[in-house]
Formats: sequence, structure tokens, C-alpha cells
Amino acid sequence: MKIALPTHENQIDSHFGHCEYFTVFTVDDNSKRIIAQDTVDSPAGCGCKSNIAFILADMGVTMMLAGNMGDGAVNVLKNAGIEVLRGCAGDVKEVASAWLGGTLTDSGVSCHAHDHECSH
Repeated sequence: MKIALPTHENQIDSHFGHCEYFTVFTVDDNSKRIIAQDTVDSPAGCGCKSNIAFILADMGVTMMLAGNMGDGAVNVLKNAGIEVLRGCAGDVKEVASAWLGGTLTDSGVSCHAHDHECSH
């Protein structure tokens, strides 16, 4: 299994569509432990209008752990076969470990409060 996290300086970036890069963790399905880490450059411009969802899906990513994200981005990721969990913050490896341990839940909050083109 692979999980992706929008990242800025090893922290969850609060804006999926404008993050510095994505951290992708490969997880052993049996032990639920991280066994590899890669980075994927973020596309220029708005993430939900790029092909990043399909790039990540082609890599085998099936889960996105994110901070804030608009409904448009959630829909693009889900259409690519990537589930989304919003409301994450902090060190990406700690967030990934918390999710693997079953202690994270989706905030259910979209970033439509922001005046941002990806929230449509």
C-alpha cells in the first residue's frame, strides 16, 4: 500500500494544491509499517487542475492524508482511486504512523471557506 501526504519542510502542507512536494510512503500490508519513502514534485499551479492525482495513482497511491482540501480536489483524487483523509497536521512521518495506528479520522472539512479556485 502507498500513502501520499502534501508536504512543506517535512510537515503536512495545509494547502494540498500548492504544496512543495508530496511525500509517498510505501507500507507493508502485513505489519502496517513504513518500508520506503519517496518524494514527488508538486505540479505548478493548482493541484486539483493538474494530473497529480493520476501520477500518484499510477505509483500505487491509494490514500491521501492532507490538511485542508477543497471538494474539487477530493473528487479528482477519488476519481483516480485515492481515498482522502483531511484535517491532518504536523510531521509527515508522525501523521502517517498515526493513521497506520488507527488514531486519525477525517475532519470532513473542505477548504471552501478560502477564496481559492480549487474549492469549487
